[in-house]
Amino acid sequence: TMSEAYSKAETLALRRKHIGPSCKVFFAKDPLKIVRAQGQYMFDENGEKYLDCINNVAHVGHSHPDVIKAAVKQMELLNTNSRFLHDNLVQYAKRLTDTMPEKLSVCYFVNSGSEANDLALRLARHFSGHQDVITLDNAYHGHVTSLIDISPYKFNQLGKESKKEFVHVAPSPDTYRGKYREDHLDPAGAYAGEVKKIIEETQKNGRKIAAFIAESMQSCGGQVIPPAGYFQQVAEYVHEAGGVFIADEVQVGFGRVGKHFWAFQLQGEDFVPDIVTMGKPIGNGHPMSCVVTTREIAEAFGASGLEYFNTFGGNPVSCAIGLAVLDVIEKEDLQGNATQVGNYLIELLNEQKRKHPLVGDIRGVGLFVGVDLVKDIQKRTPATAEALHLVYKLKERHILLSADGPHRNILKFKPPMSFTQEDAKFVVDQIDALLTGTHPPPKRHHPCPPGHHPPKKQHPPP
Repeated sequence: TMSEAYSKAETLALRRKHIGPSCKVFFAKDPLKIVRAQGQYMFDENGEKYLDCINNVAHVGHSHPDVIKAAVKQMELLNTNSRFLHDNLVQYAKRLTDTMPEKLSVCYFVNSGSEANDLALRLARHFSGHQDVITLDNAYHGHVTSLIDISPYKFNQLGKESKKEFVHVAPSPDTYRGKYREDHLDPAGAYAGEVKKIIEETQKNGRKIAAFIAESMQSCGGQVIPPAGYFQQVAEYVHEAGGVFIADEVQVGFGRVGKHFWAFQLQGEDFVPDIVTMGKPIGNGHPMSCVVTTREIAEAFGASGLEYFNTFGGNPVSCAIGLAVLDVIEKEDLQGNATQVGNYLIELLNEQKRKHPLVGDIRGVGLFVGVDLVKDIQKRTPATAEALHLVYKLKERHILLSADGPHRNILKFKPPMSFTQEDAKFVVDQIDALLTGTHPPPKRHHPCPPGHHPPKKQHPPP
């Protein structure tokens, strides 16, 4: 019961004693203790309600009744491994692959995004017979050893020596901060050309490319949306080199982008990755994940004679939960909601950009949005301290938002898909109030006529 619960101080003390010191909490100065959550809201031990703008795991909303019901019902019947036949497994595999291009038809079920990406690397290396991997700068693909090796977001913190010789880092296709910017005539081609250069260099050194791996949109890298056409061109170069293209959808899949079910589909219909990995939102908080690939790659892996067995992967309970999540996305039209609320949020944030010089760039699609804060609008100097300050101030106003990217200056929105227009307006109003209060506006580069502000948009009917 609640009366026997630890005080926040006791919880913290026990955590310090028994939990590894590298396991950090949000808001280290004053961490939150959350005891329950519902939809897009979380509640602390005093019953205070917080709006959750960052939890992309609780994809269809925290504690969704349909997901819980499906889990309990299946748990009462059976939970076992996939060496026994079970309808949930095949039914879910069919439902999932129905959302993808036709040639992506074979599934391996595992338990986390990290496990999915680790298996994807094995599949790619086995199929190509090669070893080397091209990854994007600032990428994060998971916490197991094989993935720390290909996650510059992590290994760069360990110093120059930490990059393995089989890993090659291509520039992040960021048209706001990157090498080729929004004024470039063909940023997609230019960024893809960088990958081509890496491949040529690598081959000169007698090495061979097994895979190019990229998040369909970089999340930890700073909410980066690659220019359309980039993946197609990269895939061409990688295939020529005998490698495969892995699209990591762990953060961005399952309709978050609104108009498509998968974020890689933003690149256009002619782009089909060879392997797609997914995790986080797939089970709404239940640990499950999946690798989907082509028949050809799966058969090459099978021909190795090595059985692939994963104790919990694809168990009946996980699959029941997975099916329930797909049902809810459909039944509640969460893709439609992501588009409508996402567009509204971006519109409100663009208003902030016109008003506050600290807001340098707004980029996003659906309910995946980044706000790049800058100290200087021309130089695009990252406003790291300001971002942190804002995140703490928003927490005081009961809004959970986080800052990320290589400079930790990008506010990132990836809320549960049940996020509403009211929620969007509430958050942006609070950001506006804080920006108006905390920073005396520096001299503008583009002065508005005195007293002139863009008219406030009327709140559209939901």
